[in-house]
Amino acid sequence: MLISVALLVGALAVFLVARWVGVGGGAPAGPRVVVMASAIEGGLPLAATHVRTLAWPDRVAPPGAFAATDKVIGRVVRQAMVPGEPVLESRLSPVDVKGGLSATLAPGKRAITVRVNDVIGVAGFALPGSWVDVLVSARDTRNEPFSKIVLERVRVLAVAQETAGDPAKPKVVSAVTLELTPAESERLDLARSVGSLSLALRNELDRNLPVSTGTRLEDLMRAAGAPSARAPGLAEKNTSRSTAADAGQSVTGVEELRGTQRSTGGAP
Repeated sequence: MLISVALLVGALAVFLVARWVGVGGGAPAGPRVVVMASAIEGGLPLAATHVRTLAWPDRVAPPGAFAATDKVIGRVVRQAMVPGEPVLESRLSPVDVKGGLSATLAPGKRAITVRVNDVIGVAGFALPGSWVDVLVSARDTRNEPFSKIVLERVRVLAVAQETAGDPAKPKVVSAVTLELTPAESERLDLARSVGSLSLALRNELDRNLPVSTGTRLEDLMRAAGAPSARAPGLAEKNTSRSTAADAGQSVTGVEELRGTQRSTGGAP
């Protein structure tokens, strides 16, 4: 009899614990979301091995997420993606896009390539996905040198023929492809026809666009504190001579001393 009561009490305790864990102690499973199972470069289509579904920790899936892998297989990604990252509609190209560099372009943007060297290309640190400013160095209509930022915060699509790069391994290349609007493309094309171009690498989170009027030679010399071209003391000497002449004093006279007497006469 005692054994039966003990078993009954034990079963009741197990039931109560299981109910408490299922209802009060554990959160219900979130929606299933398609995430990346392996890394992929921008411009490539997603294969079945690239994606998998995962129970999302939040009760609401991210905007633009997918619930099944068959909805994304074959779609081209616009930018490189990493394992664990949710696959969102905004990261994918339209359904009919076949891939390539054009698939990575945002709507309304164009790709234009400019030649660079190891210095202009920020010593190889301007990688695909980086954000840069573009400067032009040229001469104005008065043949005076100047430097001016012509484009701000533009995205690097590719370096040489590569659309992905390792930040730990900068690579010097001969050309960089930038993502620009049509108006920016025209500005860049004109800038490279009148002078030499340089890239300035910027933080990808920095969205500030300060207004710059450019820098000219006189601005550079003024900032460096360049001395006057006139020899020191020359102006003072000239001023002293002019003052003496204005006062009617002779600068060619001869002064003679005899004992305690002083006399002044003309030049012999």
